Amino acid sequence: MRQKILSIINAYLYSISGMKYLLKERAFLQELILGCVIFSIEFFRSSTPIIRIYLFSSYVIVLIAEALNTAIEAAINRISLEKHELSKQAKDIGSAAVFIALTHLGIVWLLPWLIR
Repeated sequence: MRQKILSIINAYLYSISGMKYLLKERAFLQELILGCVIFSIEFFRSSTPIIRIYLFSSYVIVLIAEALNTAIEAAINRISLEKHELSKQAKDIGSAAVFIALTHLGIVWLLPWLIR
């Protein structure tokens, strides 16, 4: 039982450590600011709770994609800083995942305004 509790505590501490790294990343900070702007505007918009939940979920997907992209970049950079086509491909695909998530967020945020 003690081992399981320690395992849970360690997992939590690893997650906090990861968040500390993310909070130093420019792109992640920009996305946090984007979230503040979007939700500030959303506060004044008369949206339904379902739309707000969907918007929040879409925003969380952006943060997850950025975290995974940052992890991919760190792993690639650890292997080598030399230019290599496979390293570029991995980084570009991670970046594309963030782009897709941001595009989805934009559509989710704009759609209620467009269908009124």
